[in-house]
Amino acid sequence: MTTNYDPIAEQYQRSKQAPWRVHIEAHTLLGLVGNLQGLDVLDVACGEGFYTRRLHQQGAAHVTGVDLSAGMIALAQEQEQRHALGITYTVGDACDLPYMNRFDLVAAAYLLNYAPDRTVLQAMCNGIARSLKPGGRFITVNSSPALHFPSAPSFRRYGFETEIQGPFGEGAPITWRFHLADGPFEIENYYLDTAIHETALRAAGFSEVRWHAPQLSPAANAEHAADHWNDFMGASPIAFLECIR
Repeated sequence: MTTNYDPIAEQYQRSKQAPWRVHIEAHTLLGLVGNLQGLDVLDVACGEGFYTRRLHQQGAAHVTGVDLSAGMIALAQEQEQRHALGITYTVGDACDLPYMNRFDLVAAAYLLNYAPDRTVLQAMCNGIARSLKPGGRFITVNSSPALHFPSAPSFRRYGFETEIQGPFGEGAPITWRFHLADGPFEIENYYLDTAIHETALRAAGFSEVRWHAPQLSPAANAEHAADHWNDFMGASPIAFLECIR
């Protein structure tokens, strides 16, 4: 099953406010992105523009957001109409990006984990690499290819759960169930291990591939008990990548 984001676009937008997404996901991802002053940036799988707008705030000269979901892009364009940041949003497929040597940085929050097999993963990596200028960077967060999900702890205290149906191995579907105040919603991604990711990225033309551990923001422990984050940080379900073309 490929997740259809159109009917859950608004729920997914609200899920970005979960504490773990603020204090771990966004904190780590934007820390890796760094200062974008004057750079041309592409946000792939941009959704409703949550990170696209943050990339603009970090100094990018221009940001383009691309997403396969028309519903997500509609939400992003509504935000652009309200705030007029000069961001361009378009419906598009990460496997068929129309850009060539254009961007200084490509960012993607949860893209590669939607590849159900090596062929699709390679197409994604090829499109991203092709879109970057030589020396450009690719920064991404994804479902962790290093975690053995069947033996992972429960993440329910953080507002979500992960579940594996059937045997765990290459291409295995992983269901993420997010719990909001008005009820849960689900998305599905797929497991491809660390070596498969590195092979695809290097075949696409990336000369450096660096994995980064999640970082906890200084404000995180002010809102929760000191041991609240232990399960997440000890068996992180997400992983961060920095690649140089």
